[in-house]
Amino acid sequence: MGPISFVCFLVYSCQMQGSSAVTPRFVLTGKDLLLDILSPVVVVENSDFKWKFQLNVTHNENVLKLYYGNKTKISVRYEGRTKISLQNYSLHLRNMQQADSGLYSAWINVDKDQCVGEYNVTVQDPVSPVELTVDYVSNSSDSCNLAVTCSTRDSHHINNLFTCDSKNCSHEEGGERSKVTTSGASLRVYLGDDSSIVCEHSNQVSSAKNNSMIEHFCPKTAYLIGKQVIIIVIVVAIIIVIAAAVFYHQKKRKNKCVDMENTVYDILQDNVTAQTVNRKPSDDASGLSPTTTYCLVGHHTGSTGSSGTTGATKSRDKPLPESLYAEVEKSARS
Repeated sequence: MGPISFVCFLVYSCQMQGSSAVTPRFVLTGKDLLLDILSPVVVVENSDFKWKFQLNVTHNENVLKLYYGNKTKISVRYEGRTKISLQNYSLHLRNMQQADSGLYSAWINVDKDQCVGEYNVTVQDPVSPVELTVDYVSNSSDSCNLAVTCSTRDSHHINNLFTCDSKNCSHEEGGERSKVTTSGASLRVYLGDDSSIVCEHSNQVSSAKNNSMIEHFCPKTAYLIGKQVIIIVIVVAIIIVIAAAVFYHQKKRKNKCVDMENTVYDILQDNVTAQTVNRKPSDDASGLSPTTTYCLVGHHTGSTGSSGTTGATKSRDKPLPESLYAEVEKSARS
């Protein structure tokens, strides 16, 4: 069996014996990579465990090999940047480069080789920055049209046209929204959640963005301006309702206080007037007691019956109690 057939047999056996299909992994250039086995492994006497790397059908090599008693042999190409965990046999690769992209597989050999994990690793460089250009096509009172160009430093670009009105913005039919560059990265232009046009260049390990606010180019028809106006109107209406409620409450409270004061004043005035009219000049206390509640408290009707008349007469013959108000009035008259 030739070397090519042998490699194909290994690939086929690993895919057939493994617990799952090949797992894709992406890593940024210069970063580390950790690969785990997918099935438990026990290295016994006269057995070995190895991680293998296959760049293509003609290139297949051991990354490292582990023997019984934890004796390890690392390939020259990976010395200084490779280690294996003796607890779970995971592979740790440091400072990954483009040349490290390829198929990595883990094998345990007791009576025969058995695949216990397989990964298709892709090492990618960070994407280049992007430039976003936005130009007017037309602008009116109810809408505006914008010509958008999203481009990378390696001459890839997307052209698109956006139409914006008072409610939203949309892509024009026929415009480009995304494309895949020669390096496998994605370039796309879209509308952001913050009312902006976004130009994005990305791959599985990095991303670069550039954006422009739509309102800078369409001030009269800014994206979502309708919703903003509605929110402002609602807030103003709420403030007016609250202010009116507070004003009404204060006015009602003030009127209630005025009504109570007027009522008390009227009652007192009526009582004073009534007592003044009903007062007889012949009363014994006419010159001594003013028509207030204080002088009325001193009167005592006495008991009823025959003795009641006598008691009442005696009570009239006695001087009536004089209040401070009566004393002041008496002094004024003397």
